[in-house]
Amino acid sequence: MLRLVVMCVCCALLLTACGDDDSSDEQPASAPTAAPTEEGPVGCEKVEEPTPKGPGDLAKPKETLEAGKTYVATVSTNCGDFEITLDPKDAPKTGGSFKSLADKKFFDGTTFHRIVAGFVIQGGDPEGTGEGGPGYTVVEAPPKKLVYEKGVVAMAKTQTEPSGASGSQFFVVTAEDAGLTPDYALLGRVTAGQDVVDKIAVADTDPATEKPIDPVVINSITVSAK
Repeated sequence: MLRLVVMCVCCALLLTACGDDDSSDEQPASAPTAAPTEEGPVGCEKVEEPTPKGPGDLAKPKETLEAGKTYVATVSTNCGDFEITLDPKDAPKTGGSFKSLADKKFFDGTTFHRIVAGFVIQGGDPEGTGEGGPGYTVVEAPPKKLVYEKGVVAMAKTQTEPSGASGSQFFVVTAEDAGLTPDYALLGRVTAGQDVVDKIAVADTDPATEKPIDPVVINSITVSAK
């Protein structure tokens, strides 16, 4: 349910999916799918694909990020760790939901199930298919002038959901400018470990599914506040 809507440059740069309108997958609009790289990410530990957790059935959290505090999410993967500084000013509800899921260890043992070279890496799906979520939806419109540039982290939504809708799936922009319209809820920005994101971004993938050939596993996500 939470795969980002792919934008096809070949479709006159439309920022909508080029497939059926009733698709439940969410994926960010991108350039045409890149061919698989010759080599996977160097320096990643080779691990087994984790067992899918199945669909989430959690109640919508009431937690919001507090203004004036700094929240840092540490994403630990088999390719290394990177940090996302959440945005309590422009995304208190989205960030609060993400923190609540992290505190419940919802992301632990999931994968980056979708990688599009020069566009995004996407994870946070408990099912690992691009269709899973936590069982609820949060809606928080992103800033109207938001640019999805390299290092920005945002949330996935389906084509039929409103601007700023999100569940658990998130994506990290690896393009200099992904060219997306401001419809995807802002989460924050990568503030440490960009080299790890770049490593994941060149993983060898199946061109039909955009799924990494060798699993890129999220061991844990923890959020600290100060």
